[in-house]
Amino acid sequence: MISKFTCLRTLRLAARHPCRPRSLATAAPNRAADFVRIVEVGPRDGLQNEKTSIPVDTKIELVERLAQTGLRTIEAGSFVSPKWVPQMANSSDILQHILASPPKSAAPITYQWLLPNVRGLDNFLSAWEAKTSSTSMKDNADSASPLPETELSIFTAATESFTQKNTNCSIDESLARFEPIMSRAKDLDLPVRAYISVALGCPYEGPNVDPHKVAELAVSLLEMGADEISVADTTGMGTAPKTAELLKTLSAAGIEKNDLALHFHDTYGMALVNTVVALEHGIRTFDAAVAGLGGCPFSPGATGNVATEDLVHLVHSLGAKTGVDIEKLAEVGEWISKEIGRSNESSAGKATLARLRKSGR
Repeated sequence: MISKFTCLRTLRLAARHPCRPRSLATAAPNRAADFVRIVEVGPRDGLQNEKTSIPVDTKIELVERLAQTGLRTIEAGSFVSPKWVPQMANSSDILQHILASPPKSAAPITYQWLLPNVRGLDNFLSAWEAKTSSTSMKDNADSASPLPETELSIFTAATESFTQKNTNCSIDESLARFEPIMSRAKDLDLPVRAYISVALGCPYEGPNVDPHKVAELAVSLLEMGADEISVADTTGMGTAPKTAELLKTLSAAGIEKNDLALHFHDTYGMALVNTVVALEHGIRTFDAAVAGLGGCPFSPGATGNVATEDLVHLVHSLGAKTGVDIEKLAEVGEWISKEIGRSNESSAGKATLARLRKSGR
């Protein structure tokens, strides 16, 4: 199978819009080997599985606090059906607030919004276009508060069982749903990020997900026009050898490292180990959630995402940069954990706070 991918590599790369400039706002300037880009998914993926309804003001404040830590990309909400993910029902309110009053930050921030289908896109656009039609993002030089960069996200999965549970359709049907989203996003000059869930283990089909299937999906999504692929270990079943095998298979399929992000859950305590493996393979974009928030409503037993504080500490300990202030981030993690009544799952965050308290800060 790998030989098949190797033979097709040149053809697939040639089909990949070779002259189209990358539009992913925060990716291009910071692809140096010593810089790791972190996508903060706490406000969406981190909160979506909480059973108790979280006030929209708390969600907005979380985004605003995160914006002041040095993060450059924040996944702020999801335009999915409230029937399936009730916690995301007020994402439109969050979008409108961000557009009307962009959170204060030292550098521009890209805000991501997850969409399951065209209906989700329509709901997103009803709020987004109302603001952007009166204030152009391109011709906004005279504005004191330029509109923040916006990015759309779509999602499918590497197994049929999970796709059916998550989106009530097959993998092929999910790809077909994305075509009009991709087309309209391109017309609106909106970048699109694509998630591939359960890439290293499925709650319904087991831990041995075929990496070639993941590679085929990634190639299809990139050829459709996705700007970035986030490969997700939704269940946390991934191990160092399996992560290495997956990354080698993706490379053999002609997928460039700059097109990839990795999204690890820490169910079995392997997220940071797998991150090191990915770093050694040249990956420089990772998803994480402050305080280790998260869990997937369609993945029984899956715990939170890797904590952003732990990921930042790891990257900094290796001599690389993230642009994130871990002390400010740790304070956000402690705050949101108390707000929603759950424990802070970040070891580095708690250690950082203990050090600050000891020093009297």
